[in-house]
Formats: sequence, structure tokens, C-alpha cells
Amino acid sequence: MTIAWTGRQRGAKGLEHAIREVFRHRRPEPWCWAAVVEAVCAGEANGDANAATAQAGPAVSGHADLIADRLDELLGGFARTRGYSIEVLALALAGMGDVRALPGLRRLAQDGQLPSGRPRARLLAALPAEDLLPALLPGLREDQPEYHGSTFALELLAAWGPAAAPAAPEAVRYLETAYAYDALRVLGRIGPPAAGAADRLAACATGRVPRAGRHLRGRAAWAHWRVTGDDGLALDVCGAAVGSGSGSRGLPFLAALGPAAAAHADAVRGLMESPGAWTRVAAAHAYWRITGDPEPAVPVLVAEVDPAWTGRPALPVEEAVRRLGEIGAPAASAAPLLHRILGSQERLGHPFKGVRILADQAYARTLAEALERMGRGADAPYRKG
Repeated sequence: MTIAWTGRQRGAKGLEHAIREVFRHRRPEPWCWAAVVEAVCAGEANGDANAATAQAGPAVSGHADLIADRLDELLGGFARTRGYSIEVLALALAGMGDVRALPGLRRLAQDGQLPSGRPRARLLAALPAEDLLPALLPGLREDQPEYHGSTFALELLAAWGPAAAPAAPEAVRYLETAYAYDALRVLGRIGPPAAGAADRLAACATGRVPRAGRHLRGRAAWAHWRVTGDDGLALDVCGAAVGSGSGSRGLPFLAALGPAAAAHADAVRGLMESPGAWTRVAAAHAYWRITGDPEPAVPVLVAEVDPAWTGRPALPVEEAVRRLGEIGAPAASAAPLLHRILGSQERLGHPFKGVRILADQAYARTLAEALERMGRGADAPYRKG
């Protein structure tokens, strides 16, 4: 397959410009992505071009056949030195939900070279768990798991949810490691198929596991509720955390419990005036989930949506947008602001290049989904002034 881009655009300078454009703009000219993908598939790309292609996802879906063909070539003559090239191409296909990524990912897993990092794990979540999970299990069983590989694998298992049930025993094993918080999230997302872990989760939630710090108790209580259907422990543990003022440890889980947490509604509402922005957002969301009343929550959430946000994780801008979207039509007053942000050509500038496109695509997707959920009230475009 040949990618058409003009002679004027060819050459090193044209490629450098294309790379800058795809990192800077949400909607670069089509020839820019074509130039980047062609260079990667020809083995002539630098690190930035490879990083961009690995993150591109649907933006390069028109070049999927070229990427898949090049991946097949590399797999046919596999050498360790080509592991990174295989990773780039496999991630590009995975980001489109293209199952032609699977042979490359299996080969990487076999060679201990699976990608690392949470954002890359989310790229793989659209692939069928039953086709990829067997390749992950040996790495999860290692005696001394490697940090980035473990967070990658556990993030992927959590994203798969119940489909990751065959990995529940491995997740339980991770409760004794530094990755316990992620393991708790996996077990909770798996739900009832992980019910065999209920006693361990209860022990963790109540502090009867020596290595389980206080920061794990709310997550463990939530996971216990998810696998057993019994919300008593979660209400006690998470309600006590909120009542003690440590809202960040209990609010997300009270939100998940919804109306069952009504006894804690007043304490939750009080935290909507917390000096911490993340706590305010979590409290607003939890109050709405518990009471069904959006009126006090919406202004708190809207106040955190900064159109000049650059992607710094210290600020809960994307989280506030997500929660406004969950509220839906009653939050439609925020729609003009969200339209304005979504219409921006500039990507988020703060995330480093290895995750910048992924972070920006996720933010744009969150904005679009929020507007869709707001429905008719979100139809009006943003107007300055």
C-alpha cells in the first residue's frame, strides 16, 4: 500500500513538520499522519514518530493494512532488537481495536517485552480478553514482578472486568505486594466470579492484614461489596473515612454505593467545600449519586472545568467533565463550555510525548461523551461573550 503525500512534503523536514503537527493538533492535515506512518513502517522513523504512531489509534485507521503488513514482516523474522518496532505497530493496531495486533502482543509477552504503563494498557482493553489473557498470566505469576509491567497488566485486567475472571487467583496473590491497590481494583471489577477472595478482602478492609495500609481499606471494602453483593462492610468503612474528614479515601466508593449510602449524605455535602479540588469534585459526584439531587453538585463541578487546562494531573478537570456527563441533562448549562474546549485545535500540552496523544484523545472523548449524555441541552454551540 502506498500513502499519497506530495513531493513538496517529502524529506526529513517534511517528516519533522508532520511529527510536530500530530503532537500539537487534534486534527492535523491527513498527510501528516500519512508521513509519520510511512516512515515508521519503512524503519526510517525517530523516537517521536514511533511514539506518535503507537498512540494514534483511529487517527491512522486508514493505514491499518500497511501497519499490519509491516508487523507481519517483523514477526516473520523476529529478533530481540526489533521488539520495540513490534510494540509500536501492535499498539497502533490495538488502538483501533484491530485483532491483527494479537500476534505481536503475544510474541512480546513470550519474550518478556510487553509494553508498560497504564495509558498503553487502556489501548489493549478493546481486544478480546480470551485471546490475550493467556499470554499475560505467566508474567503475573513471577516471584518478583517488575513494577511497570505489573501496573500495565493489572490495569488491563481491571479494564476487562468480568472477562478477566481467569486471572482472579493471580490478582489475589498481588494483595501481598506493593501492587495491592491495583489488585483490589481488579478483583472488584471482576465482581462475583472473584467471590473466593471475599474473606481476604474483608480482612484487608478491617485492618487485619498487617501489610494493608489505611489507604487500602476503602478500596478493599468496595471490592468486597462488588464480589459478594453485601454492602454492609463498604458502608461502614467508607462512611467512617468520610466522617473522619479523610474524604478522598471513601467518597468514590460511597458514590458507587449510591442511595444505600444516604446516611452519609450530610457529611458528603460538607466536603463539597473542601480546600482540595479533587475532594470537592469527588464529594459533588458522591452527593449526586447518593441523593439524586444535581443542584448543589453541578456548580461545584463546573467551577473545576478550566478551558486553559494543559493536562496537569494535579487538577481534576477531566474528572469534573466526566461527572457532569454522568449527571447528563441537568448539567446541560455546562454544554457551551464543553463545546468550546472540544472545538479547540490544540492538544493538551503538559503530558510528555509518550502519552500526550493518548491523554488528549481520552480528554476529547470524555468531553464528547459528556455532551452526548447532556442531550438536547448540549446541542447549542459555544458562543463567545
